[in-house]
Amino acid sequence: MAGSHHIQQDVPRLLHKLLFVFSLAVVCASLYFILSGCCDFILVDTAKHLKQTSQLLPLTELFQRKNASFEKRATDVGVRSASHVRSAGATGAVGAQSANVGKDWTAARRLPQAIIIGVKKGGTRALLEFLRLHPDIRALGSEPHFFDRHYSRGLNWYRLNSLIVPLRNLMPNALEGQVVLEKTPRYFVTADSPGLIHAMSQEVKLIVVVRDPVTRAISDYTQIISKTPGVPSFETLMFHNGTEALKVDSLWSPIWIGLYALHLERWLAHFPLEQIHFVHGERLVSDPAGELGRVQDFLGLQRIITDKHFYFNKTKGFPCLKKPEGSSKPHCLGRTKGRPHADIHPQVILRLRKFYHPHNLRFYQMTGQDFGW
Repeated sequence: MAGSHHIQQDVPRLLHKLLFVFSLAVVCASLYFILSGCCDFILVDTAKHLKQTSQLLPLTELFQRKNASFEKRATDVGVRSASHVRSAGATGAVGAQSANVGKDWTAARRLPQAIIIGVKKGGTRALLEFLRLHPDIRALGSEPHFFDRHYSRGLNWYRLNSLIVPLRNLMPNALEGQVVLEKTPRYFVTADSPGLIHAMSQEVKLIVVVRDPVTRAISDYTQIISKTPGVPSFETLMFHNGTEALKVDSLWSPIWIGLYALHLERWLAHFPLEQIHFVHGERLVSDPAGELGRVQDFLGLQRIITDKHFYFNKTKGFPCLKKPEGSSKPHCLGRTKGRPHADIHPQVILRLRKFYHPHNLRFYQMTGQDFGW
């Protein structure tokens, strides 16, 4: 009986000790997570990015590549080891190992290393959406217009803040080795943009999507009349004083934007030609994988986005991304992409082609490429 009495007394003591040990473990675990909270924003931002990106991924394989890439790098943040890691595996590549000793694997809001600078109605939105499939590209979805409207706010504002969504950061979090990309087509035709971008970075890579300037002008006009009813006819606006006998009004925005050689001169005053990549707008529609392959090469990235990610939508007359995993529909661009153009008289189109012909030839000479317009 005495032994039983002692056992009954020891049970509460044992329970109290176990409770104390459990409480201590909880406190220690809490302190650990609080002290390591500096890494939380990396994992949260990564999860948000993967959630957004998974809505676009056309194949399970690409999603797995992206997920594996972020998991590998997130692990490196916590471990911070001096061991060799397979950088090819982190980007979905299969290949040699590389030393990452001393690298900063902390995700941060970085200034862009690449910018799609133009041109309006050339296919810049399609290019951006296609490039966002790549696990090593972190792209800003909205157009910041920093170098043509908001430069006075400063580079810190450009990197950290957003006017589009209040209290939200503008640039996405990116790990070292990832390419931060933004798109603002207006930069290409804005006089001060080349110098301002050069002041930010002399190494930034520039991408220009160019399209037959006649087709581009008609597409631009189609967008204008869709937003502003009652606009005069294309022919009226194209010619000085609306009279066909007079010369083409090269200062009318839809015409002026298509003077590619004129605008390119300003950029070549600040950047070497090899730092500017020209995407063929027509081939972006007919062969998106080919054009994306060349862009990936230009950005120094592995060719992950290939022809298996695209199919041609005959209704829109435009390439779309194949069905993401778990989705019943493929991902196509908005209803305004691939919409029918305004009906323009063939003689007016011919007149416009003659106007652009010498400008196109000069552009071919400057770029070393014949776009066939």
